[in-house]
Amino acid sequence: MIWNALLLALREIRRNLMRASLTVLGIVIGVAAVITMVTLGNGATAQITAQVSSLGSNLVIVRPGQRMSPGQAAGWAPAFKEDDLAAILEAIPAVRSATGTAQRGSSVSYLAESTYTPVIGTTPSYPEVGNWALAEGRFFHDGEQRAGRSVCVLGESVRKALFSGTSPVGEKIRFRGMSCEVIGVLAPKGQSAMGQDQDDVVLMPLKAYQRRVAGRRSRQDIGSLMLSVRDGMSTEKVVKEVSALMRERRALAPNESDNFSVFDTKQIADALSSTTRILTALLGAVAAVSLLVGGIGIMNIMLVSVTERTREIGTRLAIGALESEVLLQFLVEAVALSSFGGLLGIALALIASFGLTQAMNLPFVLDVEIMLLAFAVSAGIGVLFGFVPARRAARLDPIEALRHE
Repeated sequence: MIWNALLLALREIRRNLMRASLTVLGIVIGVAAVITMVTLGNGATAQITAQVSSLGSNLVIVRPGQRMSPGQAAGWAPAFKEDDLAAILEAIPAVRSATGTAQRGSSVSYLAESTYTPVIGTTPSYPEVGNWALAEGRFFHDGEQRAGRSVCVLGESVRKALFSGTSPVGEKIRFRGMSCEVIGVLAPKGQSAMGQDQDDVVLMPLKAYQRRVAGRRSRQDIGSLMLSVRDGMSTEKVVKEVSALMRERRALAPNESDNFSVFDTKQIADALSSTTRILTALLGAVAAVSLLVGGIGIMNIMLVSVTERTREIGTRLAIGALESEVLLQFLVEAVALSSFGGLLGIALALIASFGLTQAMNLPFVLDVEIMLLAFAVSAGIGVLFGFVPARRAARLDPIEALRHE
């Protein structure tokens, strides 16, 4: 009986192909919109996770002030000193290595080329802590750090701006009235989760930075501390231990708030991913409204179909067809329409999602569960909105139906 009902439904759909196509258009758009929005959201979440991971594995960051945004810390919060870095390494065994950074923006030039970029003073452990690799050359060593030598390592964006396609290793660049020998180039990382270009940077020994780049008032200051936690150790525990140590070193009373921030990359990733998931859910919910509109369209067309086929229904009932058979016929027709629309919507979503992720430079992360759910919802809409017209057809009086013009 179900097979016969399906054949009748397909025949009726083929007979009114244009009307059927317009009927399922709402379902197609709804399913495609939901899947596309979720796919883009998943891609954004995956990209944020990858960008945060590029900062370094098991990384804990300590900044002055109570804000997590990039850039200069709040002016009222005291900066860190090199003694703070040494105290952390001595008191917290879970910290494998650590580095401090201080930065200032500067115009950097080579011959006729120039660019404005952050100049960062740091220590030789920076590549290990920050998960950096070198594209060419080398990083400065402890001897150069202690001596405060004017050597530097360029990010890929700075190399492109100043040296185009040539190698900068061995050349000298100028900034803030000093020359600095380029000894290496960092491998590119791209944008960070905060939208910053991680490759737009010049790194130099912290001692040289403090002597020749930092202002007189901030000559001994360190802007932030970066700590690499040993594998298998809890970053949450390290965050608590560092917070307690910093409160002690800064002589904060029990009733005083922290004048520093300690957080790990997992917290950053969770916060940003949570935001993108909420936005994805909201966009998916808005897109799902078109599924409701599509369902109303199916019900409307099915009611019209019942009116047009009143005599056919009366004939079937008069020759012995059961109400349940008539009900099943129209219900199957509505489900067939919505299911067909769901399949077309999935195909359209795959094409649109792939194209948009490529255009937006996002990873293509397809959620099969969402695809199946969208298809199931589209079929369910056929049942929900097709039931009323089907019941109306099944309850027609055969004699009145045969008299219908």
